[in-house]
Amino acid sequence: MNKKKLSFWEIWNMSFGFLGIQFGFALQGGFMSRIFQTLGVEQESIPLLWIAAPLTGLIVQPIVGYLSDNTWHPKFGRRRPYFLIGAILSSIALFIVPHSPTLWIAAGLLWVLDASINISMEPFRALVADKLPEEQRTYGFITQTLIIGIGTWIASNLPWFVSELGVSNESEAGIVPMSVKVAFSIGSFVFLSSILYTVFKTEEYPPEKTKKIEKTIDWSFGKMLSEIICSIKDMPLTMKKLAAIQFFSWFAFFTMWSMANPAITEHVFDAPYPIESEYNFENAFEKSEFDRKNLKFQEASNMTGAYMGVYGLSSMLFALLFTIYSSKKRINRKGLHMASLALGGIGFISMYFISQHTYLNISFALIGIAWGSILSMPYAMLSSSVDESKMGITMGIFNMFIVIPQIIAALGAINYLSSLLGDETINTMILAGISLLIASILNLTITNKSAIK
Repeated sequence: MNKKKLSFWEIWNMSFGFLGIQFGFALQGGFMSRIFQTLGVEQESIPLLWIAAPLTGLIVQPIVGYLSDNTWHPKFGRRRPYFLIGAILSSIALFIVPHSPTLWIAAGLLWVLDASINISMEPFRALVADKLPEEQRTYGFITQTLIIGIGTWIASNLPWFVSELGVSNESEAGIVPMSVKVAFSIGSFVFLSSILYTVFKTEEYPPEKTKKIEKTIDWSFGKMLSEIICSIKDMPLTMKKLAAIQFFSWFAFFTMWSMANPAITEHVFDAPYPIESEYNFENAFEKSEFDRKNLKFQEASNMTGAYMGVYGLSSMLFALLFTIYSSKKRINRKGLHMASLALGGIGFISMYFISQHTYLNISFALIGIAWGSILSMPYAMLSSSVDESKMGITMGIFNMFIVIPQIIAALGAINYLSSLLGDETINTMILAGISLLIASILNLTITNKSAIK
């Protein structure tokens, strides 16, 4: 199929829904561990509570990819029905999760939230390959990264921002502060509205295998499972090499999302969450002391979230620079990705040496360069190496190599490997840095010329 070149604003419109998706991911990544800690979980158990997210992606993404490859609706097209379903479910989950009265409810809602985000997210990657000619795909994926960076920066700062407007950051033991609840409510609204913008502003090409507009979805579970298995078995060599790079890249970022808040509040701000069992709340002095330390932790968590937003801002600037560049010239994807991951690894490791929290800006700026590249370069390289007619299922399977390392991390790899470096929680960030450096080196294995440029 001959695909016309799209303007910047056409690509922007088809990617704008990622703003909402990233609001969901940034609020989840920046503040779920804070919610878990507020509800009483010990630091060592935090990664395990996060296992719902990658397990959900492992199951949902290949299935949604297969279904979207085999769907056509006269009004909503091929990928957009999944955007819409995921957006509605994600918005409901985002609104409810900070109101969780118990830890198990919060963990269950994380499962629902991540499943819903995955339903929306996977088809967005396939949409770029569906809509854009080969020479514009890097441009398309980088434009998505630009929008993701904007969403990450704004959403990560929301609790801090609303508390600056006067919303309370104080709370009783086991209660999530109102500043976090308001931030998640805003995220819920942005998620749904931005997806709706893309749904109504974007048209899709009908699948080539259909000669007329009609519903072509095959609901046969056996056929779906068979095609997923065959697609995994027949993965091209470049996809396998990229999968190894993705493994170490996403192990690093899952480590950050699950452990950055306890690591930074403790190591940089000297404000760990006070353990409720260590205080007698019937004693006025001890209750006052708990409240003081709890407020200090909540304020440090707000600042940690705001600093984490810098990686979104940095990835946005990265994407803006290369959106302009790639609109005119081709990029050496392999070299750029290799250098970006190395800078991100240095950013993580540098956190160990920080004594003044303002230097976190530098660490997260470096991490943002890696994040911007992770969200664009692997997908651009992959889209040049696979069958376009199966782009949905291919992207779904490729994303399995995002969630598998997260499952391994959640099941104990973070705790075990970071303990080899020492007992301090900040060692989890060093582990993340080492993982990104390994991912950087693995780019040397990519030799397919069509993937590199």
